[in-house]
Amino acid sequence: MTADHPASPAIAGWREWVALPGFGVEHVKAKLDTGARSSAVHAFDVEEHVRDGVDWVRFAVHPWQRSTADAVVVDCPVHDRRVVRSSNGTEQERIVVLTTVALLGRTIETEMTLSRRDEMGFRMLVGREALRQGFLVDAAASYLGGRPSREVRIRNRGRDA
Repeated sequence: MTADHPASPAIAGWREWVALPGFGVEHVKAKLDTGARSSAVHAFDVEEHVRDGVDWVRFAVHPWQRSTADAVVVDCPVHDRRVVRSSNGTEQERIVVLTTVALLGRTIETEMTLSRRDEMGFRMLVGREALRQGFLVDAAASYLGGRPSREVRIRNRGRDA
């Protein structure tokens, strides 16, 4: 098998703690969704700009559920724009960026759409295009990749600092 498709896929739960090294985010709880084609991350304060003739986007990420603490500002090139249909059937054009995702000890590069996920249960969604790079999802399991320290989990429970 190729580097994109390891010989033995990693088994992941339907929800996992992941890192976004390209964004400087060490911990974010993500839903692994085989029903979604694209991956998405909660992004706010989205500002587009041009650098050396290339479209870029600056945005902020809230890594913690139900919390505005520890926002991370990201500035990166726009990879694409595409219309995405949400789970409730509405269509929306979204900015797409390329980034790395660390999941179960493996790091992959994937497309990530920028979306407001304030009202969603998870600040991040990992879709099929990312999962097909060597992951199988066990819908009956959670956090097979382990959990961060108790301190990190408490910060994630929505207590603004």
